[in-house]
Amino acid sequence: MKVLVVGAGGREHALVWKLAQSPRVKKVYCAPGNAGTAELAENVPIGATDVATLTEWAAAHDIDLTVVGPEAPLTAGLVDAFRARGLSAYGPTRKAAAIEGSKVFSKNLMHKYGIPTAEYRVFTDAEEARRYVRAKGAPLVLKAEGLAAGKGVIVAPTEEEALDAIHTILEEQAFGAAGERLIIEEYLEGEEVTVLAFADGEHVLMLAPSQDHKRAFDGDRGPNTGGMGAYSPVPALTPDTACRVEAEILRPTVAALAAEGSPYRGVLYAGLMLTAAGPKVLEFNARFGDPEAQAVLPRLATDLVEVAEATLAGRLDRISLAWRPAAALAVVLASGGYPGHYETGFPIQGLKEAAAQPDTLVFYAGTRREGNQVVTAGGRVLAVTALGSDLKAARERAYQAVEMIRFSGRRFRRDIGWRALRS
Repeated sequence: MKVLVVGAGGREHALVWKLAQSPRVKKVYCAPGNAGTAELAENVPIGATDVATLTEWAAAHDIDLTVVGPEAPLTAGLVDAFRARGLSAYGPTRKAAAIEGSKVFSKNLMHKYGIPTAEYRVFTDAEEARRYVRAKGAPLVLKAEGLAAGKGVIVAPTEEEALDAIHTILEEQAFGAAGERLIIEEYLEGEEVTVLAFADGEHVLMLAPSQDHKRAFDGDRGPNTGGMGAYSPVPALTPDTACRVEAEILRPTVAALAAEGSPYRGVLYAGLMLTAAGPKVLEFNARFGDPEAQAVLPRLATDLVEVAEATLAGRLDRISLAWRPAAALAVVLASGGYPGHYETGFPIQGLKEAAAQPDTLVFYAGTRREGNQVVTAGGRVLAVTALGSDLKAARERAYQAVEMIRFSGRRFRRDIGWRALRS
């Protein structure tokens, strides 16, 4: 079969890598792809949100399965357009993808169906939001409603920082149209964990948990990013708590979307806080996480094509997932200045040496090829993933490979996995 992966990041490289392992897949395409996907697939120069062109291209090339990586094409209705042409596309429809595309929709859905999450209020008027902050007090969490590439969330430990965030989101419109509405939430205490699940509109199949590192700098300091690294499994998520996540959050959410006329088929991402009162939802995403996919997919032994077909056929209850008995840890290498201003076009050295290390994978993200050279082309440039007998071994192997890779301005966190390994 012929498979198309839509997107250009590290997540998409990981998806191409995983799908190419299926004995049923004869050809993989990636649109638009990056320098890494080009080594395993044929890159197609079509933007991920160019829905009309992608639909026509897939139909003309008899693509058997399309897997959508990022959120933007999902919220733009790519899956709807493909299905209207009789094309098989893995991911939620535009209406179901609103669980990520609109944080207000997501919060209101959870409130309506009793899915545990933080208390919240929605604002469009900055002065009204300021009055609420002064009455409520800090700490608080402030979120731009729409898609902001993982950067539209501001944790405000003080009232002053919360007021600054209101100005940034509602008045400066730092996140553009994504900040037309502001959500102010209570601050939840606990440990964060990401739980991904395959969903077919009715049934749910949980993947191994992972933990992202959102902040830019060591010690969870600095601004939020798209993610600076991840690891899997997560010791903090006990088997009993995982059962609660499935029973109290994942299954009710899929049932709620079905009840609202938006059956969810694809990967549902639940960003959770493990509080003293139990797991609560911080956010939902409508796709694999990035960099969580780079930590979880290398551990998955099951053929991803089999899972995708079971999802689309509504028979996830008939399959189970097999996992490699190894831990995985992924470290993101970013451009200097990310998530703020950064420069690109710098040659990258050491890629082959790093990828040649045992049980080590280098997933490309913001990269492009210039002649025989791979150069930087984005904020998050690469993710180095290593497998090991436990998280400590995976971490040591990952950082050994990271040190082999060089480019001007290279920056990475040196403490990925610290929560699991602090003892």
